[in-house]
Amino acid sequence: VLFRSGPLLSINQLAAILDRTPGGLRTTLRSSGEWVNKINATRLRLRRRLYFRAVEVADVLGIR
Repeated sequence: VLFRSGPLLSINQLAAILDRTPGGLRTTLRSSGEWVNKINATRLRLRRRLYFRAVEVADVLGIR
């Protein structure tokens, strides 16, 4: 699932992978915790858009 979308995941794509709504994921990512910190470490901001590095997300989720 992760690599079909390319090297970067949008917030909507990450929310779909995690089975959450985009709004719920945004709220979760503003909190603190070990899991949240690992996912936030994969963030990449390109202009006004927020993306997540797919390979690093896969490592955090244990998919690779």
